[in-house]
Amino acid sequence: MRKLGRQLLAGPYLVWIIGFILLPVAVILYFALTNSEGGFTLSNVLAIGEPIHLKALFLSLRLAVICTLLCLILAYPLAMILNKTGKKCQSLIVFIFILPMWMNFMLRILAWRMLLNNNGVINTVLETLGLPVLNIINTPTAVVFCMVYDFLPFMVLPIYNSMARISPEVVESAKDLGAGSVTVFFKVILPLTLSGVISGIIMVFVPALTSFAISDLLGGGKIMLIGNVIEQAFTQQNNWQLGSGLSIVLMIFVIASMALMSAHDKEGGGAGVW
Repeated sequence: MRKLGRQLLAGPYLVWIIGFILLPVAVILYFALTNSEGGFTLSNVLAIGEPIHLKALFLSLRLAVICTLLCLILAYPLAMILNKTGKKCQSLIVFIFILPMWMNFMLRILAWRMLLNNNGVINTVLETLGLPVLNIINTPTAVVFCMVYDFLPFMVLPIYNSMARISPEVVESAKDLGAGSVTVFFKVILPLTLSGVISGIIMVFVPALTSFAISDLLGGGKIMLIGNVIEQAFTQQNNWQLGSGLSIVLMIFVIASMALMSAHDKEGGGAGVW
């Protein structure tokens, strides 16, 4: 009876998985592997080899890697500072990081558009101070700026979560044995927080790679990422076969990157923050 009860409790989750994960993936696979007449073909998937699609894919990979590295460089010191502050300050800082995520994703992008516009807030302040203005709107730089802003919390919180689990006695023992601050960091802190770093990299790299709204609004149609190509195939060209084929390729890249990172994340550390 108890086993039956557990199975019944798992029923809603099974329906959710089938309805919102397996069935959509099955539909995408069907369109990716068929032509307009319903016949089997690999041309939709192999379309990634076309120059325009390869260019969009490589640009997406480059910007996603840059965004991930910048988030890591910014997040690790922030996580260390956060870990060393008092409990009340920690709660306040975490709240400040999470607060922008309560706002609509599109509104955050539009806010950055207003800030980075040639006549926007930042350039107005620079002109007032007599400094050179920034002409970065509709460039990859603007896209990376917004990506880092949007995805930085996904890097900070897993790293902080892994740092919070490090016992102070471990660090003190290393210092008592004669290890300096640099040695303690590279031999104790960094290895123990590696799981959080890996989790943060996954949670930043994947959405950065698949993003299309940021490049659409801040790129002015000049920055064509693979996500934009897929979105246009579905919405503008009404070519579900091509869009699905490119989606499968992008899905392979995402799964491969997650598998590669997860292979080194033996503890599954940083993901627990979510």
